[in-house]
Amino acid sequence: MQWLNDNAQAISAVASICTLFVWVFYAQLLYNGYVRQRRPRIIVNRGKGTGTDALCLISNMSSEAIYIQHLVAVLHTRDGLYELDVVEYQQQSGDDEEASYRTHQGPLASGDYLHIQSFGAIVEQLAHHWQLDEHVLKQQKPELEIRVIAIYGSEDMPVGASRRFALDLSADPLHQLTPLKVDTQRMNSRRDRKQVLQWAKDIEMHKAQ
Repeated sequence: MQWLNDNAQAISAVASICTLFVWVFYAQLLYNGYVRQRRPRIIVNRGKGTGTDALCLISNMSSEAIYIQHLVAVLHTRDGLYELDVVEYQQQSGDDEEASYRTHQGPLASGDYLHIQSFGAIVEQLAHHWQLDEHVLKQQKPELEIRVIAIYGSEDMPVGASRRFALDLSADPLHQLTPLKVDTQRMNSRRDRKQVLQWAKDIEMHKAQ
C-alpha cells in the first residue's frame, strides 16, 4: 500500500495512457468497419449456365446505388486487344428480325443485378465489330474480360470492376467459359480509379473517331 501511495501519480498516468490506447484501438476498428461498409462492391459473374450461353451478370453489392456508365468487353488475343462498349446494343426481337435498341446505362440499386446478354452474344458482337475470324478465335483460345465503369455516391472519380474468363470455343459447350479467378477484381483504390478513368476516356475517344 505504501508503494502504491508513493507511485500513485505514475500509476494514474500509465492507466490513462493504456485507456487512450484502448479507445484508439476501438476507434480504428469502428473506422475500418465504416470504410469497409462504404466501399463499393461490384461483382461480375455467370448466370443460367456455365458455358458461352450463360448470362453475364452485373451485381451491385455496395451499400448504396451505383450509376453504370460503361460496360466494356475486351477480347485478349495473340494479335492484340479488341475492346467494345456493350452497355448499348441492338437486340433482335421476334421472327420479324426487327432490331430493338437497348441500354444498360443508368442506376443500379444496392443488392440489385442486371444481365448484359449472354457471353456468346458478347463475343459475336466483338467479332462482328472488329471483323474477326471465328475460326482463328477457336484456334487461339483467347480471354474475355468484362469491365464495369460506374459512379458511386457523390464521389468524383469513377469506380470499376473487372473479371477475366478463359474462352475455348472449340471445347464442349459447358466448358467454353472458365473464370480465371474466384472473385471479381475491385478497382477502388486511387490508383485503380485513375485507370478506370482512363478506360472511360479511351471509350469516349473511340466514339468520337
